[in-house]
Amino acid sequence: MQQLVFATNNRHKLMEVSAKIKGQLTLLTLDDIGCTDEIDETGQTFKDNASIKSHYIWDKYQLNCFGDDSGLEIDALNGEPGIYSARYAGEHGNHKANNDKVLSKLTGLSNREAQFRTIISLMWNGEEYFFEGVINGTIRHEISGTDGFGYDPIFQPDGYHITFAEMDLEQKNTISHRAIAVEKLIALLNAQAI
Repeated sequence: MQQLVFATNNRHKLMEVSAKIKGQLTLLTLDDIGCTDEIDETGQTFKDNASIKSHYIWDKYQLNCFGDDSGLEIDALNGEPGIYSARYAGEHGNHKANNDKVLSKLTGLSNREAQFRTIISLMWNGEEYFFEGVINGTIRHEISGTDGFGYDPIFQPDGYHITFAEMDLEQKNTISHRAIAVEKLIALLNAQAI
């Protein structure tokens, strides 16, 4: 079975992608390949940051790999937090502080439209491919739900009455931005008869 490195150690992302791939590939983490380097996301776009990650692994290890960058874009905040989603409130990965900052900045605003966006950069046999996944929704007025991670407790996808954090992994994985991008990646690899 072909191996594919996911350039992350974020266990939430790994769970979501592993559930989508369902054994079609052997998914490896940075830990699995002995990469303990901090890959700096210095790009100005999701695409830049995804590409930085996949190129880093390909250039250093010559392994087929992909990196992703994802974030929440809120219309009333001119696309914030965007590429700064993980560190919007300052400390990287402080989900509660990030959610609280969004809710505070949206206080009194009626436009709560937003979208989650994922860009995946796949390095496969030295060629780079990009895949995008977007899901539209609205920002709730309060935190709801305990599953998921990041902004899941305040993001309600269009067509649903619950947040991502109120969905189980299987339900979220049928509609999420990351799931959409991963499905496109899998389709390309299947077309190439992995």
